[in-house]
Amino acid sequence: MALKKTASGKVDKRTTEYKEMVERAKKARLAAKKQKEKEKEKAGKKSATSGLKRKANGKVDLRTKEGKEVAKRMEKARKARDKKKGVVGKLLSLLK
Repeated sequence: MALKKTASGKVDKRTTEYKEMVERAKKARLAAKKQKEKEKEKAGKKSATSGLKRKANGKVDLRTKEGKEVAKRMEKARKARDKKKGVVGKLLSLLK
């Protein structure tokens, strides 16, 4: 199925082959858009803390194995933040 071309070398848009090609491309774009939305919806449902056991008030139960891992990461982040805010952090900001 060769596409007919005009004298200037462009594709002749009046031919049925061109119209079919455009229609297939349009369908493919719509299918890709739907697939992307479906994947985005799936990704939106997943959450980093979705499998964690929670207390009645909604907080993560720190007595479980996963909860202890979360607490460890939170403590590490807290230490890094405090270190940045301390005297060393101020000196580093002055050097910049």
